[in-house]
Amino acid sequence: MDDDLYDEFGNFMYEAETSELESEHGIDAGNYAYDEYPEEAPEVPGQDLMEVDDEGPSNAVVLHEDKQYYPTAAQVYGEGVETMVQEEDAQPLTQPIIAPLEQKKFSIEEADLPPVFFDRSFMTDLMNFPEQIRNIALAGQLHHGKTAFMDMLVLETHDIADRLENRTGKKRDEQLRYTDVHVLERDRGLSIKASPMSLALPSTKGKSHLFHIIDTPGHVDFVDEVAASIRLVDGICLVVDVVEGVQVNTEQIIKHAVLEDIPITLIVNKMDRLILELKLPPNDAYYKLKHVIEEVNTVIENTIPGRGELKRLSPEKGNVLFASTDMGWCFTLQSFAKMYSDGCGGVNTEEFARRLWGDVYFNPRKRTFTRKPLEEGAKRSFVNFILEPIYKLYSHTISESPGDLKRTLEKLGICLKPSQFKTDPRVLLKLVCEQFFGPATGFVDMVCQHIPSPVEAAEKKLEHYYTGPLDSKVAESMKACDQNGPLVIYVTKLFNTVDAKGFNSFGRVMSGIARPGTEVRVLGEGYSLDDEEDMAMARISSVFIAETRYNIPTDGVPAGNWVLLGGVDNSIVKTATIMDKKPADDEEAYIFKPLSHFTESVFKVAVEPINPSELPKMLDGIRKINKSYPLVTTKVEESGEHIILGTGELYMDCVLHDLRRLYADMEIRVSDPVVRFCETVQEMSATKCYAVTPNKKNTITMAAEPLDDEIAGDIESGAVKIRDPVRKTAKFFEEKYGWDLLAARSIWAFGPDEMGPNILQDDTLPSEVDKRLLNTVKESIRQGFSWATREGPLCEEPIRNTKFRLIDMSLAQEAIFRGGGQIIPTSRRACYSSFLMASPRLMEPLYSMSMTGPQDAVSTVYNILARRRGHVLSDGPIAGTPLYRVSGLIPVIDSFGFETDLRINTPGQAMVSLVFDRWNIVPGDPLDKEMITRNLQMASVQATARDFVLKTRRRKGLSEDVSVAKFLEPEFYQSLIESGTLGEM
Repeated sequence: MDDDLYDEFGNFMYEAETSELESEHGIDAGNYAYDEYPEEAPEVPGQDLMEVDDEGPSNAVVLHEDKQYYPTAAQVYGEGVETMVQEEDAQPLTQPIIAPLEQKKFSIEEADLPPVFFDRSFMTDLMNFPEQIRNIALAGQLHHGKTAFMDMLVLETHDIADRLENRTGKKRDEQLRYTDVHVLERDRGLSIKASPMSLALPSTKGKSHLFHIIDTPGHVDFVDEVAASIRLVDGICLVVDVVEGVQVNTEQIIKHAVLEDIPITLIVNKMDRLILELKLPPNDAYYKLKHVIEEVNTVIENTIPGRGELKRLSPEKGNVLFASTDMGWCFTLQSFAKMYSDGCGGVNTEEFARRLWGDVYFNPRKRTFTRKPLEEGAKRSFVNFILEPIYKLYSHTISESPGDLKRTLEKLGICLKPSQFKTDPRVLLKLVCEQFFGPATGFVDMVCQHIPSPVEAAEKKLEHYYTGPLDSKVAESMKACDQNGPLVIYVTKLFNTVDAKGFNSFGRVMSGIARPGTEVRVLGEGYSLDDEEDMAMARISSVFIAETRYNIPTDGVPAGNWVLLGGVDNSIVKTATIMDKKPADDEEAYIFKPLSHFTESVFKVAVEPINPSELPKMLDGIRKINKSYPLVTTKVEESGEHIILGTGELYMDCVLHDLRRLYADMEIRVSDPVVRFCETVQEMSATKCYAVTPNKKNTITMAAEPLDDEIAGDIESGAVKIRDPVRKTAKFFEEKYGWDLLAARSIWAFGPDEMGPNILQDDTLPSEVDKRLLNTVKESIRQGFSWATREGPLCEEPIRNTKFRLIDMSLAQEAIFRGGGQIIPTSRRACYSSFLMASPRLMEPLYSMSMTGPQDAVSTVYNILARRRGHVLSDGPIAGTPLYRVSGLIPVIDSFGFETDLRINTPGQAMVSLVFDRWNIVPGDPLDKEMITRNLQMASVQATARDFVLKTRRRKGLSEDVSVAKFLEPEFYQSLIESGTLGEM
């Protein structure tokens, strides 16, 4: 030890040199603040080290628990940083503590607004003139060219040709399909969702119109999208493939449109197939075109017998358009006549067009038209002036050398680049046709002439769909499409956002202007003046013009137009009516009617999460599914099963895909598919069945009997309504079905709801029953009847085609003894017992099957249908083609895999459509205990009903068998056993 450096006590006398490490440690230590930060942070880092503490150390006593030994997260990272403290092993190693943000996209979206050939501000200005607006739907069978027709209009209005030219590989040859944006739509090559677009299109005279067009799916499983779209339109453009003709879905759409009184125009598409594929001569092609148009007219006439002429479609009327979407052209007789007028001059377009269809012949010598051919083999004017020029254009373009073709096209005024003459014949043909025919002005003319504007169609739309009075101020404003009137928007469709986390509401502005920030009332389907529960308040967060791949934000959409709204979807499930927050002049609010669909959801699966803890996530996904698909039905069985009901296999496949990937993002377990059954009776109840209330003070006596299937159809279609005045309802049953006046006026209810196919009838006599007392329990009996018909006694499936007659009623005089708690369950039990005593039967849904394919496939269809309890109704060739069409019936429960089976056996050549047709009684007695069903063996024909009932009850967790004794009074049951009535049954 050096004595000079230390004193006598051994202490170091000089200042030690600070090492680099110690200085860094000192700086860090100085940065720790064990008291709160001062209010004003120092501007220069580390400046607080140089400040002198004038006050000196504090002598305050600090308790141990108040001392701060380490800095807080806020002191270390700053106030604006979110921090998270977790215990060890709180998350699995595979999951990061702070996960990166993922932007999920489930549909194709334009990065920004694509360039268009019209001014968008001009389009928004057109919205203020309802007379210049047309709201239309493109509808028809699968693969008949609806989306391709939409593509044609998009290419005419959108400057995206360069983008298409830059496509490489397989994508270069793919169809554009601009309105197919869903992942599944792109993968499967068919439309699943309806897709709206708004375009400004010029007519032949150059006048611009605003077209709101909605492209609907063509597959029969997705007709719910068509029904939702039809509610918003003023007319339908029916697209029919000229080769295949009118198919099942086309027929459904025509019937629906005719019954809803919606104008129809016809687009005969794929005319190039007559030339390139079938190679028909022009004369035969004319007959084929005429046959297709007459097919459509026949369906219209059959739908409204005797009145079909009013809605007849015919080219000379101008409501038929001929098109080839593949080649990008279309024309009407009028637009083709104008081409002659522009080329030759001095031709009266209208008069010339009228002579271009039908048995009209041209006399080239006198240059006149005649009704009779002057010589044998004379050509009709349509063949002479339209078909032959088109055939020549095609043959020259395909067969001539580039030099000869160039000279030919120059005569027609068509100019192509030298490089274009060397392209693929199909591409060259499309370029030539586009220049020869020009833009789709003929389509615009046809729609403007034969489909009304929103102002002209408003009154008819209100009469059909509005539930309120038509003489109110709100109704008058809607009739006039008044922008200054109270806001009314009819929403029929919900579209999910790109990330599938929310929904935008799509509807039609009936009155007023839809503006962002507006406070509105959202009235659901269950809203009425008596029950305002289905009403919610909301604020419109955003207003868009829907363009499928992109949305145009706007500060307001006036009456007569379609609109896409954000922020109002929370309380909407299927459809809704949106109105101002404050009613105009204290007027009462009424809604638009719920959708009426072409078909029913009969295809059923049960779902459950693989990981039980994800049940809430799955339920949220199911709620979103319910919003996204108009006809899907979801419910929870008493056994706890979560049931999803759809229209068919493809429909259910898409629903489950969206549930797994879009809305829930989880794995789910799906049951084998089953179907929705119904229960009915075949005979009148063998005896009057009574039920006594639990307090033994009241007795209800009922009888059940079968109801005519036509009556059930009329109730479900809305031809007769229980809410109508009694006299009107009674008159309907008296005139159409020959009911006596007393019975017709005694109808109490339809069940299980207002449009249910069952009837509750009061058949008591005033001499035997006190009607005053009876009326006090009328509502309770109705509720018991509704409960019973919603869940039948056989296997808790809905009852159908059954009339329940209330024969006798013994009631306590004191009101307290005949409350709802006593009457409702007893009424239900009386319904059940009378039902079981009337030869109960099970009903199953049937699909109508339609197959289009080659002749070889016909025998295959017969064989496969025979194995699946189905049968063929008719078969025959399709006129003018090598194809055959087979129609038949097949039970839905036996149809699972039918389409796949058929395609495998006919190497993909057969196209099948399965549409719900009717309810049919299952063979056999479901209560016959002598029928034995063996495991893993197909039940015999007479044991089918018994087999279905037992398996359905097991699946639902019900007792093994139906016991009649459960619903009958013990002494009544004993008397029936003794008399042999139950033994005989």
